[in-house]
Amino acid sequence: MIPWVHLDTGAIPGESVPLRLMRRGDEYSIVVGTIELMNNRLRGSEEALAAITCERLRDRPRARILIGGLGMGFTLRAALKDLGPEARVVVAELVPAVTSWARGPLAHLFGGSLDDPRVELVEADVNRLIQSGPGQYDAILLDVDNGPEGMVRRENDRLYDSWGLKRAHYALRPGGLLGVWSGGPDRHFKSRLQRSGFSVDELRVRANGGTSGRRHVLWIAERREAGANPPARKAAR
Repeated sequence: MIPWVHLDTGAIPGESVPLRLMRRGDEYSIVVGTIELMNNRLRGSEEALAAITCERLRDRPRARILIGGLGMGFTLRAALKDLGPEARVVVAELVPAVTSWARGPLAHLFGGSLDDPRVELVEADVNRLIQSGPGQYDAILLDVDNGPEGMVRRENDRLYDSWGLKRAHYALRPGGLLGVWSGGPDRHFKSRLQRSGFSVDELRVRANGGTSGRRHVLWIAERREAGANPPARKAAR
């Protein structure tokens, strides 16, 4: 078997354990400690996060989307594929090394998406952009951790707690969408989203985009206006 090669290390602000970029042949992996966060062979759920969201925004040709976490660019590329020429995508990435990898050893995975005129890449905590003002975005997509908890960075907890979800609700335009990626289920997160003013679909999506293999979890939450309580869509299987 081809051994893994350590390509680079990226410090996570405020944390002692860094990100590591690994390669084995044409397979790339981003890990923290012993936990794999992303692998270019398991891109299906990251692409689905954008595809499902953009499909629901098809009546908003000027949609403005915030993506938290650059990763290997799969969510970004999927969003650009489905959005029109007048849409705008802001990508927040906190770790400078991840941005460097996107233009270096992982450039072939990004396929020039960072040079798309619809894209603005910001080296910042996505939480700061969420708090930039009311009604800023038609959608916010979060893939900054391994789920709705601060595993990679403890401060990420504030994105997923009740106050963080209310801030996301405030940052979305009426009917806007909050999409959250997770490596596994969280039995409390859906109810927390609902209490924060969202109607929620919890979806289980194949990690490899196929018909077999492990599943990841997506929450697609629509900003609900006061007094509104629309029925949730049927979850995908």
